[in-house]
Amino acid sequence: QVQLVESGGGLVQAGGSLRLSCAASGRTFSTIAMGWFRQAPGKEREFVAAIIWSGGATYYGDSVKGRFTISRDNAKNSVYLQMNSLKPEDTAVYYCATQVRTRYATPINTPRRYDYWGQGTQVTASS
Repeated sequence: QVQLVESGGGLVQAGGSLRLSCAASGRTFSTIAMGWFRQAPGKEREFVAAIIWSGGATYYGDSVKGRFTISRDNAKNSVYLQMNSLKPEDTAVYYCATQVRTRYATPINTPRRYDYWGQGTQVTASS
């Protein structure tokens, strides 16, 4: 079992920045990848970013490329999402997720690749 706790969400004006954190506990030695997804009211869960735990390769959704940066701290079993130049359309609940089971045939930008999820943190960018 892995537990994930997100923090750092809040209300910010458009153009501003926020940094989300996600701390993992439990069976963290099995981590293969960690990712961030978001879900706005009435919409499907959307891929934001992911990072491969060993090696640090990163992946981004098209809507956030160049504005968001994912990073990790292996010693702290944590992943971060630096969000710059926020837009009103970035408003959503942001979820952290972790993959611990081998599932390489499943694209990294799909929710079903991940095994555990956090409770989510609200991000609101006002116009």
